[in-house]
Amino acid sequence: MARRECECGATVWLTGLPSSGKTTIARTVADRLRGEGHRVEVLDGDEFRLTISSGLGFSREDRHTNVQRIGLVAEVLARNGVLVLVPAIAPYADSRQAVRERHATSRTPYLEIHVATPSGTCAERDVKGLYAKQAAGEITGLTGVDDPYEAPEAPDLRIPAHEQSVAESASALLRLLVERRLI
Repeated sequence: MARRECECGATVWLTGLPSSGKTTIARTVADRLRGEGHRVEVLDGDEFRLTISSGLGFSREDRHTNVQRIGLVAEVLARNGVLVLVPAIAPYADSRQAVRERHATSRTPYLEIHVATPSGTCAERDVKGLYAKQAAGEITGLTGVDDPYEAPEAPDLRIPAHEQSVAESASALLRLLVERRLI
């Protein structure tokens, strides 16, 4: 791939259910782009929960606060020339819209990617054991099971990660970045 024409950054938010493949796709794309010399960061939602957003719960308000914190850091990095990949559930459309508006205010490119893996497939993958814990009654508030997930109505890209390989999913995202002249 050719180097991007500008040294502007962008935020690429990958939203989807737990175990949908968001982080795997983001890390695959990041590795590829770093190998080509691009400035790339991955802001993983789980890592934020352990650090900057530790102490927050999973109420709608706390989830909104977490998304806004991630969005602020992503926007600052992107505004300063970094391509930021954000694999974070961000279950509520209004929270994602607020992040999009923050980016629009600073004229920083923002893309929303829906990793559209069905809940049944996510439960089979159950990367972190959350679906099993929810089924056993050990936890409540699992996004897409007993807590809402508002899927994007018009994402910049919808990736059916259950129907294709990680490489194919990453390639679809890379094609979009080329089309949008972000890489």
